Amino acid sequence: MLTVDLDRLGVRPGDRALDLGCGQGRHAFELYRRGARVVAFDQNAGDLADVDAMFAAMALEGEGDPGGAQTLRGDALALPFEDGYFDRLVVAEILEHVPNDRRAIAEAARVMRPGAMMAVTVPRAWPERICWRLSDAYHEVAGGHVRIYRRDQLAGQLTQAGLDVLGHGYAHALHSPYWWLKCAVGVDNDSHPAVQAYHRMLVWDMMSAPALTRTAERVLDPVLGKSLVLYARKPA
Repeated sequence: MLTVDLDRLGVRPGDRALDLGCGQGRHAFELYRRGARVVAFDQNAGDLADVDAMFAAMALEGEGDPGGAQTLRGDALALPFEDGYFDRLVVAEILEHVPNDRRAIAEAARVMRPGAMMAVTVPRAWPERICWRLSDAYHEVAGGHVRIYRRDQLAGQLTQAGLDVLGHGYAHALHSPYWWLKCAVGVDNDSHPAVQAYHRMLVWDMMSAPALTRTAERVLDPVLGKSLVLYARKPA
């Protein structure tokens, strides 16, 4: 389930790509599958071990060049890469967790080569506000969300970091009601019948990609999409 449109990001074989805050690796895997030379970067050693294992399995199946992907643990506020190293960056759903988000954005911009492209995703403001109003436990946890972004606010921060914002999009409309439901019944109450039923539907949608739900989500994304995606370029 990708949040970033990698076609819009302009990913090409041979690109140096950084998935910053890769989590369980969904974007890193697709970058690798498309022929990019990928670094999956995160703080969580457990997630990185799983991502590394998947990279190895993909290489064995011929889905990526052996040696063309690696995992690296570190801090988004002090990236261990030289200036201008990467052609493509994905920064998906991490800035809302980072107290010093301006520093993280500046570091991401620093490691982009001139002409490189970056996609940044965060929770969209109005669906996120509903979650916060329904449940304190949704965001008042260690490592939880520390802010809600407006689109113009995030675009302004990217511009201040020296990037040109080229456009935006929205994703995951079907996930907004799911999180509202979880916040309403208790974010940890995964045994609630309504939560279980909705989760089964989401899993079915991700695994089967039926035309009905795929079309519904494309239509609803501009209105209901849970994630905001901004696309930006570092000037040549």
